[in-house]
Amino acid sequence: MANDALPRPPRRIPAGAGSLTQLETPSRVPGGSGPPPRRPWIFGRFLAGLVVLLVVVAAGGGAGWYFRQRSVQIDTAAVLKSAGPAVVRVLATTCAGSGEASGVLIDNGRILTAASAVDQPKSIVVVAPDGRMRRANLLGTSADGVAVLQSIGFDGPPLHLAAADPDSHAERALIGYTAAGKQVVNEIGSTADPKALSQFMNAGKLGGPVVGKSGELVGLVTGATVPAAAVVPLGKLREYVAPAPSGITVATAGTCPESRGPQGGIAPLLQVAGTPLALEVRSLLANYLTLENKHEFDKVQDVYSPRLAQSLTPARDRTGHATAYFFNPRITDLAPDGSYARMAYNVLFAGTAKGAAGGVCNRLDARIDLVRAAGKLVIDKISWATPPVACDTD
Repeated sequence: MANDALPRPPRRIPAGAGSLTQLETPSRVPGGSGPPPRRPWIFGRFLAGLVVLLVVVAAGGGAGWYFRQRSVQIDTAAVLKSAGPAVVRVLATTCAGSGEASGVLIDNGRILTAASAVDQPKSIVVVAPDGRMRRANLLGTSADGVAVLQSIGFDGPPLHLAAADPDSHAERALIGYTAAGKQVVNEIGSTADPKALSQFMNAGKLGGPVVGKSGELVGLVTGATVPAAAVVPLGKLREYVAPAPSGITVATAGTCPESRGPQGGIAPLLQVAGTPLALEVRSLLANYLTLENKHEFDKVQDVYSPRLAQSLTPARDRTGHATAYFFNPRITDLAPDGSYARMAYNVLFAGTAKGAAGGVCNRLDARIDLVRAAGKLVIDKISWATPPVACDTD
């Protein structure tokens, strides 16, 4: 055991042998020569470089596509906020009975709208988004359905025409009004890839401006009917609003003895509690206003009490309302027992109508007495709660 504890003598290294450390490897395999060093794989390096190049190009292309998409996309909420104040509602009593559209204020009180809404007009008003109303005159129309109006005393912010035609892939939006008079915006695609206007059109949106992503005017929707709606391009609009306009034919006012506004149904807005009685009164007054607007004076007799029908005959009704169009009605008060309702509304009429005195639009505030005849609620009397005032009185 003692011998095991003694150190072993060192191994004898042949003279002239070099030192070998753990960081070194033999240059030759014992017993023969090793293979020659491996040459670099040229094709592999080329392939790796090609892959890197393709990745870089793809990334760059993807970034380019992303930024291009961002450059042509439209924010409808933003353009409604910027361009909406210049978009008005156009209402008219016309010989054709089509007077409902949107329009856009461009400069010095001039407004572009759809010619179909102001065909043979007896009177025209424009309604701003804040509810202000102003009278307007028809200056002329174009063959593709654009009408140029001159408003009287309207000082809203104008919407300027775009300086250049938009990118064919740039998205556009249409701003217009619903039949209830609410301003709305719809994304309608690009000129290269347009959406079908029939998806969101109504008569109130004819004449509405088509705007680009910065809120600039790039087109106008016109058409004799809603199914025939089309976008008039920027180039044509420039011709119509130039200092010396071309393509515009001077228009004349209607000469028919009767004129009508829009022929759709109309119902008052309830500004009282929506009780069963209030809904019944609303239905009665909606029927009355719709029949009056359609000039179906014989049928109006059905909503009158026997006493009122004797005094307010169809002939008398026609004399008083031959050019009238009622709009924007609101029920503001209702008796708990249903004996009367109070309704505020506007009436558009020809300046030559009986009692018009040159005016074309009044704000009315009527007290409407109600009774039941044969179990049905009917109108017994209509009187003014406050005197009528001109619509364009702020």
